[in-house]
Amino acid sequence: MQYKVIEEAGFHYIETNPGKAPIVLLHGLLGTLSNFSGIVSHFGKSYNIVFPMLPIFDLPIKKSGLGGLLKYIESFIEYKNYTDINLLGNSLGGHLAQLYTLNHPERVSSLILTGSSGLFENAMGSTFPKRGNYEYIKKKAEDTFYDPKIATKELVDELFEAVNDRNKALRIIITAKSAIRHNLADRLQHIKCPTLLVWGKQDAVTPLFVGEKFNEMISCSRLEVVDECGHAPMMEKPDEFNRILKEFLSTLSVGV
Repeated sequence: MQYKVIEEAGFHYIETNPGKAPIVLLHGLLGTLSNFSGIVSHFGKSYNIVFPMLPIFDLPIKKSGLGGLLKYIESFIEYKNYTDINLLGNSLGGHLAQLYTLNHPERVSSLILTGSSGLFENAMGSTFPKRGNYEYIKKKAEDTFYDPKIATKELVDELFEAVNDRNKALRIIITAKSAIRHNLADRLQHIKCPTLLVWGKQDAVTPLFVGEKFNEMISCSRLEVVDECGHAPMMEKPDEFNRILKEFLSTLSVGV
């Protein structure tokens, strides 16, 4: 099912079922709605699936990074007046979800993190790729998944276009460095809402030990490990991811 992108008050987003319990999806550094298509199709009628399109490439340089993106999310949720939120983030989106939960615990009913940054990540290695190096980008995209075929030509082309656009590449670097600076190890004990951690056993970007550390530091968390899966379980193993998420949500007093 296709959902219309709503544009209002400076925000671009979709929502599937206003009035239902919200599941707010936060995408990663180069993420798109298609990353969450399995979640949208499975939960879109029983929950209000909300997908704000983060302005990673649109913020002024001085506002780029986690701080500017967090303010955008805070403003969006305040504008929509969402409460009792199930906040789900992948990769950088998980990092933002943690920051939002720490700042606004009264609005968050549950937190779902998958392949999240916030403690450790290894996205591009120690150096950023030279422009025009398509094979390097293709290999990096394939390394995101256990099954390299998940990195379709369309996905690789989008990534290649982004790193070859000077303005986008600059914002990618700024945002990635910002994520490394915003290590949350000393704050995670303050997250008190029910938290689900879904980790690919073969995640090479935020390896499984990162999910185990989150599980250790967030007292109300549980860790589910998905085998033969990399950095984006909701993409690579959508059926298993949805089963785990449905079971988790059923333990909460929200949704249907």
